[in-house]
Amino acid sequence: MTYLVLDSVQQQTTDSLTEQFALDVLMGFSAPSKFLPSKYFYDAAGSRLFEQITELEEYYPTRCEFEILNNVGGEIAGFMQNQAFEIVELGAGDGRKTKVLLNQLLKNTEQFSYIPIDISESTMAELVGSLKQSHPSLTTHGIVGDYFASIRHLESTSDSRKLVLLLGSNIGNFDFPGAKRFLHSIWKCLNHNDLFLIGFDLKKDIDVLTRAYNDKQGITRDFNLNVLIRINNELGGDFDIQRFSHHGMYNPRHGAMESYLVSLESQQVHIGALEKTFEFNPYEAIHLEVSHKYLLSDMQHLAEQTGFTILKNWQDSQGYFADGLWQVNKDFPERDFSGLEY
Repeated sequence: MTYLVLDSVQQQTTDSLTEQFALDVLMGFSAPSKFLPSKYFYDAAGSRLFEQITELEEYYPTRCEFEILNNVGGEIAGFMQNQAFEIVELGAGDGRKTKVLLNQLLKNTEQFSYIPIDISESTMAELVGSLKQSHPSLTTHGIVGDYFASIRHLESTSDSRKLVLLLGSNIGNFDFPGAKRFLHSIWKCLNHNDLFLIGFDLKKDIDVLTRAYNDKQGITRDFNLNVLIRINNELGGDFDIQRFSHHGMYNPRHGAMESYLVSLESQQVHIGALEKTFEFNPYEAIHLEVSHKYLLSDMQHLAEQTGFTILKNWQDSQGYFADGLWQVNKDFPERDFSGLEY
């Protein structure tokens, strides 16, 4: 069990990553409505907090997808039709959910290898080491890189049929035009009849959604506030996190949960790396994240518009979450999604 670090990742230095972080903070805090990119949630502390979130009673998505993956391995193996194939996972993380699926698949076939993709080398090293212990007979070759660079690398090194995984509700972080561009970009990297297993958080009672993003223990609050702590630690900021509150709300017009940090008073925050002070008005919000929710009809629309055919949708017993198994259709005409509106 090994992993490859792509050149594009090897060329990144701590200084260049810090410079990009600083630039993104400058752009976000200089905008008419302040925002921060959600990718900055996930330093070591943020990742630990998110793991705690997935175990909360209020946070249903992880629990619901575990239920689905624990039941669908045999059906997915059937769709592979006794062919050798590669499982390629986008954003593998710690692989907890994937191991459930791997266990189910291994009951039905051993004609596959596993290729996890993640941007973090430390995360990949931990996952590969863990799989060496839990699945010693499984052929695993990890790739440290972004999604598309990693898939393009596989294009040039392997012609095996692929089952690509995008678990969780990661697609919900895009708006609909962005989701279509992202999905069609994946389509372009794959071959006819390759399969794609993708998770969707479904629309449901708004109280259920709101509780999931505003847990009683305050772990989600700490997770969001951690991005300000990162700015303090890495960019020389002087945020007092006690002067900000977390607010998670459902936007019914957009069909999405939105996360904000709200300034509790008029204040100034200096960021040393930018040599700049930013003004925050009382109750001014910093937008952090959006998580779109879907109907099954939305899933159908996204698949049809981006070159996929839906083979099967699975839902958990509560109907809160869905995993769709999509097949690449290369008879789909090439389209330009650059100016797409939903």
